[in-house]
Amino acid sequence: MKRNLLRTIALSGAVALGLGLTACGSDSTEPAADGGDSTAEELLVGVAMPTETSERWIADGDAVKSQLEEAGYEVDLQFANDDIPRQQQQLDQMITNGADILIVASIDGTALATQLENAASKGIPVIAYDRLINGTEDVDFYVTFDNFQVGVQQAQSLLRGLGYLDENYEETGLDENKTIELFAGSPDDNNATFFYNGAMETLQPYFDDGRLTVGSGQTDFDTISTLRWDQAIAQKRMEDLITSTYDGGAKALDGVLSPFDGISRGVITALENAGYGSTLEEGLPIVSGQDADVASVKMINEGVQYATIFKDTRKLATQAAAAAEAFAAGEDPEPNDTESYDNGVKVVPSYLLESDIVVADNIQSLLIDSGYWTEAEVASGVAE
Repeated sequence: MKRNLLRTIALSGAVALGLGLTACGSDSTEPAADGGDSTAEELLVGVAMPTETSERWIADGDAVKSQLEEAGYEVDLQFANDDIPRQQQQLDQMITNGADILIVASIDGTALATQLENAASKGIPVIAYDRLINGTEDVDFYVTFDNFQVGVQQAQSLLRGLGYLDENYEETGLDENKTIELFAGSPDDNNATFFYNGAMETLQPYFDDGRLTVGSGQTDFDTISTLRWDQAIAQKRMEDLITSTYDGGAKALDGVLSPFDGISRGVITALENAGYGSTLEEGLPIVSGQDADVASVKMINEGVQYATIFKDTRKLATQAAAAAEAFAAGEDPEPNDTESYDNGVKVVPSYLLESDIVVADNIQSLLIDSGYWTEAEVASGVAE
């Protein structure tokens, strides 16, 4: 592992100042026997996030920064606003400014090879955050959620809303035939294919027995993908589908598989404008989602969007901080998956977290009681 630089600066105090995070690295909380004088305060961690246009990424950036600063690290947090050259420049600058560790949520997982090669030449460990960095050996660890399972959950939430699964996600025996449409995430985001594969494997039996039909016939990933997870692009595609396949809204559409709340809101806007209703009770199709954006949680609470997937970014930030602490201590973070994430050059050791399906009846227990959102934020749809 590439830690030559870190090994030379005797980071014994970083472990003692840790957050008590035991998922990665050593179990010891005692300073190293060499009695080095350096502490976490002498370490600079560069944190590169893709955008501030999504509440989710703002929350991720803030959570990572706060947890690392609490442990005593200096943090350089940068958002690239979905601009690939800007993220490349930010990483170049972090390296120039002396970053000792990099935590990177990439915009395009194939566009950072030069920056990572530079980091490797300087002995800087790289932690991929939620989005796998592809096509390079110069990524040392990956923290994320079980993204295939997230796709399974997206499909399960759609099937529950359509009546095929009950609240325990077991078969109800419903044999009605229903029509849906499919949306996928951005083709330059490695996670999007995991979501798609998990969802399609779950939906396939319903396609096979005829209970579900994709009205447009558009099912392959390349056709249904949404570049940069863009809400406007999703809305436009849904509008085009309504015109081409559903007679401008006159034909029934029962549900839409959406892999992200921003996409969901674009889809729902198109459906509302086409006359499908403004709530589920009025006939609005079942729409899934992901990320528990507060704007979409409000819509779920009000019976507009049916479901989302909650990926607790606080836990993901904890794992990123734990991996950084392990590297700072001159150790390898401890993965719980060493098989799933092949970036085309190597299988990247990973730590996977679990996610939850959110529907109206568990917003309180999953999101409010846990402190992720407040009642006032859910009511307003705006993060305070």
